[in-house]
Amino acid sequence: MLLFSALVAGSFSLGVRAANLIDPAAITVARFIIAAGVLAGIAFLMPGRGRPRALVEAPWRYLLLGGAFAGYFVLMFEGLKTAPAVAASAVFTLTPIMAAGFGWLLLRQRMTGHLALALALGGAGALWVIFRGDPAALMRMEIGRGEAIYFIGCALHALYAALVRKLSRNEGPLISSLGTLVAGGLLTAAWGWGALTSTAWGQLPAIVWITIFYVAIFASAFSTLLVQYAAMRLPAAKVMAYTYLTPIWVILSEAVLGQGLPGPVLLPGILATLAALALLLKTDEPATGPVRAN
Repeated sequence: MLLFSALVAGSFSLGVRAANLIDPAAITVARFIIAAGVLAGIAFLMPGRGRPRALVEAPWRYLLLGGAFAGYFVLMFEGLKTAPAVAASAVFTLTPIMAAGFGWLLLRQRMTGHLALALALGGAGALWVIFRGDPAALMRMEIGRGEAIYFIGCALHALYAALVRKLSRNEGPLISSLGTLVAGGLLTAAWGWGALTSTAWGQLPAIVWITIFYVAIFASAFSTLLVQYAAMRLPAAKVMAYTYLTPIWVILSEAVLGQGLPGPVLLPGILATLAALALLLKTDEPATGPVRAN
């Protein structure tokens, strides 16, 4: 999940530069096709990594997983049309709080006082960054349209983290990830067929293709594997806890891309999210229910 947080961060910095150049549905379908191809190649070259037959066992499971995953990515790119990369990554850090709720609802994973404190601290830090360190804006709930759209997507991501464990039939992270990406791609293609066919793929700027391949290989194929692996071994809230590092990675990547560092006003929020991560990693409460080895 540490690697996951770094890989996901790159999608914010690239996504904010490509979001207004291609329809969110079109880029989501493209990334899912490429990511599914990568995982299918791995499955072919490394037989025995999971149970391929599980793909035909209650295939409706993958429609749920793929729908939640696809919804997250479509809403992410829709939100990045107007939301700054750092603010969007801060919204992403609200995912552990929502994951804890879904973890209790679907898996009866208990919320300890230690965990609640960490999530509250991380949520406060995220809100500080989202509202640019302006308490008056927080009181007026002045949240941008892009951040609001992306928040709904993050709720779907949190639901996905809990559904992975709830719906697992011990097929292994590779096979489960492949089924999720194929189902998500089909659902997104059906929903956004008009945008998919109207996109002038041969005329897209280079930044769009760089973004597509980055998010397909690193922020879809590999990150899906990482989440699937972690979700079978950690409580849903702890799986998402590493998202608290994402704004730090985004700030660094934006600085490398020439956008400079944010002002010191955001520092309290960043420090709060780091403290929340430290608290969560000290929590050794096991997940409720058996943890399957894959």
